[in-house]
Amino acid sequence: MTGPRAKPAGPGTEPTAGSTLCLIVNPSAGGGRAGRALPEVSAALDQLGLEHHAELTRDLGHARELARAAASAGETAVAFGGDGLIGAVAGTLSEHGGRMGVLPGGRGNDFARMLGIPLTPVAACAVLRDGTETRLDLGLAGSKPFIGIASCGFDSDANRIANQARLIRGNLVYVYGMLRALAGWRPASFTLELDGGTARTFRGYSVVAANSRFYGGGMMIAPEASLTDGKLEIVLIKDVPRWRYLMLAPTVFRGAHVLQPNVEVLRAETVRITASRPFTVYADGDPIAELPATVRVKPAAVGVLVP
Repeated sequence: MTGPRAKPAGPGTEPTAGSTLCLIVNPSAGGGRAGRALPEVSAALDQLGLEHHAELTRDLGHARELARAAASAGETAVAFGGDGLIGAVAGTLSEHGGRMGVLPGGRGNDFARMLGIPLTPVAACAVLRDGTETRLDLGLAGSKPFIGIASCGFDSDANRIANQARLIRGNLVYVYGMLRALAGWRPASFTLELDGGTARTFRGYSVVAANSRFYGGGMMIAPEASLTDGKLEIVLIKDVPRWRYLMLAPTVFRGAHVLQPNVEVLRAETVRITASRPFTVYADGDPIAELPATVRVKPAAVGVLVP
């Protein structure tokens, strides 16, 4: 489905590098937030003098098709939705070339948070005109790309519950998912091989492979992660009693959890993860792989407009 095309930029304005913007919009993202905001976003882009058109996605596969088409046409592909959509568009552009812009329209908007892009889509429009293209790393779980964080274990249960929730809106759904998952959690054993080295095993909650710092609507799970260093931060959440985990959970919003003795942070380009029972790996809020899985970084994979 195609939205109206904006008029060309007027005198005294320049679209970013002369490129038309192709807005790849998930209209149901954030409980319909992106779809509702589209008319205001289009008006804001008109005021900024940015030529654009909007394409509404049916699913992530369709979003990838739209990203390929935008790259082929020499347009800037603007992902307008949640982090899952951003990851899908970024992964496609990493293979086919092209530049990406970001308009936050999901529940968590953690990638925009990481880049310092305003968390309201109308305010973020200015970055599409004034931003600088920067090459950013991409994560891969097997062959499937993600832009932010891949995790498994307790996080698998919490993400599944959050994704199934229908009555809770916004990023509170991630807190709800955590609380529900914690009630029935049993610790698991995880075995990791970092960069093909000696395997190590621990018992606990989660393994996090972080290309970015944030997930779950503002949880700073990997405070030192960088999108430009060609490395993943590997965060291990080891076993503590459930009451202790619950008491410490709020510290993740400021990254202070890494100071706790049950948290260990490692760095690697590749991590192979196995576990004592089946887990789904979630990345950017969506299921992406099943254990055992190999997660790696693809350095400088995609050009993104950043403030």
